[in-house]
Amino acid sequence: MADTIRGLPEPLPEGERVLWQGAPDWKALFVHTFHGRKLAIYFAVLLILRGTFAVADGATLSRTLVAVAWLLPLAIAALGIVAIIAWLSARTAVYAVTDRRVVMRIGVVLAITLNIPFPIVEAAGCKRYADGTGDLPLTLNRDNHVAWLHLWPHVRPWIVARPQPMLRAVPDVTRVADILSRALADHAGAGMRTAAGSVRPDIAPVVDRVRFAPAAQ
Repeated sequence: MADTIRGLPEPLPEGERVLWQGAPDWKALFVHTFHGRKLAIYFAVLLILRGTFAVADGATLSRTLVAVAWLLPLAIAALGIVAIIAWLSARTAVYAVTDRRVVMRIGVVLAITLNIPFPIVEAAGCKRYADGTGDLPLTLNRDNHVAWLHLWPHVRPWIVARPQPMLRAVPDVTRVADILSRALADHAGAGMRTAAGSVRPDIAPVVDRVRFAPAAQ
């Protein structure tokens, strides 16, 4: 029986194996991708400044609290919206590594499937965070290109000319990076250097519709 990837109707070609599949951790996505912690600190500073200025203007304690209270719902609403976007982005994403390709099903409103055969991957990288999650960007060869906006937020930031698809906020990223590194090395028939918390090469993608064609051997 052919292996299948969660969320995709089409099974993989006979003989191709799923080595790992998963999804972003939404809390890590909120903190590291959408900078939720920094946003919370920003609003906290605004609230402190609002209260400080009110006291400096001679406001009583009750008036100071009212001045701060007017801003608090806006801060909570902004953080809530960002958290919902992070949750939806994680909820609708499926990442998979097979012995021949990387597959990314992404998109909150319009789902797309990226089929990234190993032969088009020039490099794969890994950024590990203190919570054990991390990002795995893929560098594709120059003949393969996917629009940056189609990938966001599952894309390496600030690299627009040659967008790099990125598996974001992956739980236990060190283990997944090792799986990806070994799969790339096995497919290439040559060893690729693997370090703790780091994979070489770096990252790259190509788009497929949902139907799988056999990946190049």
